[in-house]
Amino acid sequence: MQRPTILALKALIAVMLLLLLSCQLFLVPGTARSLAANYPELAGLQVPGIVIAVLFLMCVEVVMLCVWRLLSMVGEQNIFSADAFRWVDVILGAIVTATLLIVVAFAILAAAGVGNPSILLLGSLGVVVGSGLSFLVIVMRGLLRNAAQLQHDLSEVV
Repeated sequence: MQRPTILALKALIAVMLLLLLSCQLFLVPGTARSLAANYPELAGLQVPGIVIAVLFLMCVEVVMLCVWRLLSMVGEQNIFSADAFRWVDVILGAIVTATLLIVVAFAILAAAGVGNPSILLLGSLGVVVGSGLSFLVIVMRGLLRNAAQLQHDLSEVV
């Protein structure tokens, strides 16, 4: 991968991280306050909603920071090292955690009697997407392992 591409991706990740951080600090609490004011019967869900939303966004941020580090490793021509597998494992853990947070949020909403079909669909979509991303990262980790092994074998031959 060429250096300008890596720099462009890192700039994009930096912008996304800033936007997510602003969402965590301002948008999530503000939206929760607004919803609690408009729907007093759901005011008890304000704090759990904020906590789950902030933790979910933190999982997304962790994934982006890991991708940043993997991009750095690509730039250093060091992507096939053992360190890369640790970063990929952290990505996988963050995706699984985010998916579990969706399940927890869905369970809390169901226990509170918020049975709107759109919430059911959105929660199901979140679990399916999270599961799909988890399996995709597992496959990509296997490909990275195979590529690392091939590079190691090639270095022994040369």
